[in-house]
Amino acid sequence: MVLRVAVIGAGPAGLCAAHLLSAEPERYLPTVYEQTGAVGGTWVYTDRTGTDEHGLPVHSSIHKNLRTNLPKEAMVFPDFPYDSDLPSYLPHKEVRRYLENYAEHFGLHKYIQFLTRVDAVKPVHVHGDVKWQITSFKVTAPDSPSTEQFDAVIVCNGGRYSVPYTPDIPGADQFQGRTLHSHDYRVPEPFSGRRVLIIGALGSGIDLCVAIAEVAERVVISHSNPPTMEIHNLPPNVTQAARTESIVGPNNVMCQDGQEFHADDVVYCTGYRLSLPFLTPECGITLHQGRAYPLYKHVLNTTYPTMSFVGLPRTAISFSLFQLQVKLALGVLDGSLSHLSKAEMDQEIDQDFRTRLEAGQAPYQAHDVLVFPLYLSYITELAMLTGQPDPQGQASMAVDSFSHLLSDPLHFRNAEYKITGPDAWERVPHQSEKQQQSTTK
Repeated sequence: MVLRVAVIGAGPAGLCAAHLLSAEPERYLPTVYEQTGAVGGTWVYTDRTGTDEHGLPVHSSIHKNLRTNLPKEAMVFPDFPYDSDLPSYLPHKEVRRYLENYAEHFGLHKYIQFLTRVDAVKPVHVHGDVKWQITSFKVTAPDSPSTEQFDAVIVCNGGRYSVPYTPDIPGADQFQGRTLHSHDYRVPEPFSGRRVLIIGALGSGIDLCVAIAEVAERVVISHSNPPTMEIHNLPPNVTQAARTESIVGPNNVMCQDGQEFHADDVVYCTGYRLSLPFLTPECGITLHQGRAYPLYKHVLNTTYPTMSFVGLPRTAISFSLFQLQVKLALGVLDGSLSHLSKAEMDQEIDQDFRTRLEAGQAPYQAHDVLVFPLYLSYITELAMLTGQPDPQGQASMAVDSFSHLLSDPLHFRNAEYKITGPDAWERVPHQSEKQQQSTTK
């Protein structure tokens, strides 16, 4: 019997799911729901912010001049290489082109229902089996919903990078300058000559700090990164400060380390809320403080294992990881993972969460995996469960790239990575980096 599988989202994770499902036509028939008119998900850049032409929230958080902060060698699907002539760090348009070529190469467009938004996902019981009822509507006709039934559902819209999270800072409502979340940032020019506070210092915070510093009078980047994640070699008009404690008066900002300064603008690079609004309560998934549970290996709904999630972990965007997660989902559908009991999976989920809390992580970090060596162990576990090659090389490359983002945010993208073996690689620094290293010796 051919299983009908709903895939929600046609970004990298959804395209991967569609490819692996359609590669076994005797077993699976995928239907992909995509609310925009293109493949690529968050990699589809738009100048628009707020809402799109259909009145729906803009999904993409890509800014105009974005280049990847991972080398292409670490964010590639194992069975579909990038053009070898491209540099390691790519403009966003090249990633989108790669995903478009991936969809074209594997013939995925015929499975995708474009401009179709999923409104509700609900399990239903049919002759003793669990099926999935998907209610959707065309974005051009929101008052005409339709319902289809599937044997399984793979949620690939991430739910991670489209609904901004803004922390509650005392006095923020009294601030009389401009405020912006990184989700709505597109170009630096509006900050020309201004004094800008950036709150948050992971990938987007550092990226926007460097970009805005080119035009701003002064930039303060406020964060609570641990000592192991200190940022070095920032532009001369950038100051680092501890976590923002409060906003005093119309434009003064107070930080926990006692620094106080004037800000014309505040840019929140504080991440996103986990948002899966189409899940009905019957799905058995609880969302609380940025955590979705019970999800085995951050993928399988242990209440209904024919529901799975791909791309849920924050700060882990290696495409090879998506492929392993899809393989885990398919392991349930083809019966190769039927030996896992709900009790065993739930026990592991609870233990993982307790370990994170004991290590000082917040509940919203329950799905974080890009922390060395957690990322390496996570992908190894997935590879072992699914019987797939372990992409240790890509994982260690991603960790290495992140370390250089922190040590040299201005120039780290000038380096090139070369694959030298199945799990081996080397980083070739740019000449400017070599000169800087020789100068500091």
